[in-house]
Amino acid sequence: MPRFLTYSLTFVVLFTNVLIGYASNEIGLQAANPLNKFIKSLSVDSLGDQKVDVAVSMMNRNVAKVLIEITVTDTIQQDDWKVELTPSFTPTFHWAPHLTPTDDHIIAQHVFRAPALIMADKSRQVTIIPDLSLLNDHKGPDWYMDLNATENKLILGMSESAVKEHVLFVREEGAEYKSGTIKFGFYILLNDDKKALFNPWEQGLDFLWETWGQGAYDQTDKLNLDPYVDDTYNWAFNSWKESVWQEFTLNGKKVGAPTFIVNVTQSPNYEGLINEREFRSIWNQAWFNSLRSAQGVFRYARRTRNKELMDYAQLTKELALAFPQKNGFFYGLIATEMENVEIDGNHYNRSKGWDAFYWGNSNRNPLTRDARNAPFHILDMSYTAWLMLNWYDELEQDSRLLDYAIAYADALVGLQDSDGFFPAWLALEDLQPYSFLAQSPETSMSVTFLVKLYQISRDERYLDAAVGAMDAVVDNVVMDGRWEDFETYWSCSTYGQEHLVGKKVERNNMYKQNTLSMYWTAQALLNMYQVTGEKDYLRYGNRTLDELLMAQAVWQPPFIYVDAFGGFGVMNADAEWNDSRQSLFAELIIQYGLELGKRQYIQRGLAALRASFLMMYSPYNEKTKQQWEARWPFFGEEDYGFMMENYGHGGVTDDHGLGIGEFTIYDWGNGAAAEAYNRLVDHYGKDFMLNI
Repeated sequence: MPRFLTYSLTFVVLFTNVLIGYASNEIGLQAANPLNKFIKSLSVDSLGDQKVDVAVSMMNRNVAKVLIEITVTDTIQQDDWKVELTPSFTPTFHWAPHLTPTDDHIIAQHVFRAPALIMADKSRQVTIIPDLSLLNDHKGPDWYMDLNATENKLILGMSESAVKEHVLFVREEGAEYKSGTIKFGFYILLNDDKKALFNPWEQGLDFLWETWGQGAYDQTDKLNLDPYVDDTYNWAFNSWKESVWQEFTLNGKKVGAPTFIVNVTQSPNYEGLINEREFRSIWNQAWFNSLRSAQGVFRYARRTRNKELMDYAQLTKELALAFPQKNGFFYGLIATEMENVEIDGNHYNRSKGWDAFYWGNSNRNPLTRDARNAPFHILDMSYTAWLMLNWYDELEQDSRLLDYAIAYADALVGLQDSDGFFPAWLALEDLQPYSFLAQSPETSMSVTFLVKLYQISRDERYLDAAVGAMDAVVDNVVMDGRWEDFETYWSCSTYGQEHLVGKKVERNNMYKQNTLSMYWTAQALLNMYQVTGEKDYLRYGNRTLDELLMAQAVWQPPFIYVDAFGGFGVMNADAEWNDSRQSLFAELIIQYGLELGKRQYIQRGLAALRASFLMMYSPYNEKTKQQWEARWPFFGEEDYGFMMENYGHGGVTDDHGLGIGEFTIYDWGNGAAAEAYNRLVDHYGKDFMLNI
């Protein structure tokens, strides 16, 4: 174990191999006093027998800067090196961007999008932020962070790391420090404004943006995004149309939509045989929603007077209306039967075609991975019905959309429990609620739907139900950070599904959390404020939005080999950069910026919108294009528009295509990004997006 040196912040001490001093203007003891109220001790590991210089300087009364310099004279092998800070109070609130459930786990630099550690009680808060400027030029073992709530420790350090669960990180042996000067640093943000402590992320967000985000935003090439949209629709409806566009007849009516997912074997440039990645299907759910993407096609077709694309949009609307309702509730997807085909001794997954279709629901649930037998999902239905109302309100007043949504709403309000929540899942046969996530922030999406229906119908029943549901989420979810939804446990990141649902990770004093829940809730709270005028809804909404924004990249790391500024992560137990959800988030962030008069939010929203296209294989994304071609050398012009939903999903990247995926989900990728852009063009105009 490396020995460590402890600096008591009530005085300045000169150790044999560590200098505790003040870097600027020889700030004396009195200037350092603000730290005494917040930090009890700061300990620094030694690195071999090398001299470690530690300088602590107060930038202002609320921000301290710590700079550690280590001069390495000969290569050192040391698996772990760290700095530990102990708050001088007993925190009741803890936050970190990633879970570290055991002492072996760390928050690897791979997930340093807006890195911070936070501890607070009712009167004091400490926020620790790594100095990203130093990390940007760092040569040596990776940086990491850790938060140990049980021992009241905030930790930063250097170590190699490995992925253990999907996706958590642990220390790995083998860290090596070569000769030269190593610089390591961080900022300590102090806050004792009791009113400001209501929102524990605001101070850190502002600091991150002012220190790194604003500069990155100003340097972003604010090009017109139309070329990306053109490539998207050319890809879906021309060069890849044979694989992407699905058109068939239901009950004598022609319908159509892009398929759920395609992979690289379906490229016109791939010389092998097609092997479909998953069952061929079209989804209308909270992730992948054909009706959402179709609204983007509608807006684009209307703006460009493109009749062919308008026909595609209308066929997708007809498909959504064809989904059968059962006592008001309805399915989330339509799929085809699949078969395994053997060709020359190899096996390929193939569809039997739309003559062999069935209705189903999302297989991301706690009951079954079989979409055919998956339960009805309230979240998916509320989201799709809300999209129907948006189509009716903004695109064309097709009364069938309103009637369909009302039938669902009348069934939905009958499910509301005595606390105000809506259940998550219903049994297919008797429509009885399951106990899984019976009281969760998924309820927030139903609030947004009911508010929209109230605004159209003026039926007070819907607003009353929305008020009860919103208050339930505020009282039971928001302040406790219980951001648990279907994706948190029943998608690719399954860590904790057997033992954590409804429980915190003790070592971190945090729930496993997902950003979608934060988004639905921030959106619902803004809608409630706008329809009721109650300022508390806006106050809680702003707090929730700021928690969400802690997942947005405020810089361009050297270890991420595609452009990533403005993009979002997924949850505190996964590793994605540039996830497609940012196209959902973009307008909401802008709306808060306009409502609160906060330019930073508007710029963050526009950065999220631009990031929505960064994973596209396109001549406009030079760095991303190089990574695609390193991974799939056969890609060419016909593939422009192909876009993976995120980057670095597995927690590792390199400059040879590692971190690049193999598929496109149109409704959670290029089609979703195009919809967000076309919606913002209609709502705000192109000049707004180019000149903020």
